Amino acid sequence: MRLQTDQLAALLAIVDTGTFEAAARRLHVTPSAVSQRVKALESEVGHVLVVRAAPCRATPTGEALVRLARQQALLAAETVAELAPRQSERIDLAVAVNADSMATWFGRVIAGCAVWDDVVLRLRVEDQDHSARLLRSGEVLGAVTSDPTPVQGCSTEPLVTMRYLPAATPALVERHRTRRGVGWATMPVVRFNDKDDLQQRILDRHGVVDAPPTHEVPDGAAFVAAVVAGLGWGALLSSQLSPLLERGDLVRLGSRDHVDVPLYWQRWRLPSTHLDRLSDLVRRESALAGLRPRRGG
Repeated sequence: MRLQTDQLAALLAIVDTGTFEAAARRLHVTPSAVSQRVKALESEVGHVLVVRAAPCRATPTGEALVRLARQQALLAAETVAELAPRQSERIDLAVAVNADSMATWFGRVIAGCAVWDDVVLRLRVEDQDHSARLLRSGEVLGAVTSDPTPVQGCSTEPLVTMRYLPAATPALVERHRTRRGVGWATMPVVRFNDKDDLQQRILDRHGVVDAPPTHEVPDGAAFVAAVVAGLGWGALLSSQLSPLLERGDLVRLGSRDHVDVPLYWQRWRLPSTHLDRLSDLVRRESALAGLRPRRGG
């Protein structure tokens, strides 16, 4: 099997941009040329590689080739930067980060990258339980994830543990108070999106079978604001919750209720100086974030 670089580049451009036309603009060729290259690659491997939809996406077989194409692009760009610095272009670093890390400690990673004139940072905000999918599909080369099992071709290392505490406004708690305490079965809840199971984990501990009214607020700052407004209770990071408790805006629900989410850094196993530099920055800034250290075992 012969995998040509220009064909792999066409596949990667389609997946990144979402259309054959946009891929053609990126590669400075015609859409017809992009189509011909992908068709030739599909003929070579004997599988359909692109789902022609809006946007276009890779098939499972195509994802393996997208990973290869992105790896080749990274290593080629670094080689050009080393041999001919004046001719080199900025190197593309695609990373998946969960929303709460983005709203807290990962901002310092962004600040660190801001002084790198040779890098273009592309961030994907994804739930920490699902970011490994982006590594498998080749869409990102590194991810902050809750999955300690490395994706094939990747390495993993522990970062920190983020502790979430359930909280609500005093007025909301009072309206749903029962003889036994908090009315978990009736009190409305706020979750980030349908992938956010932090609140459900707490409800499971209290034996709540039928879900109470559940609001979805898929934005980090708006999620906190919704809980503060009394829309429902939610699980907040301890660092986010502390000032709200001090001001009396919120109260904790249960002194022992919490959810600990250990985070890991997964990255491709590539001899890449830029990926090494990014990994060092992620490692350092997560350690300085004031979160609970990752526990062994």
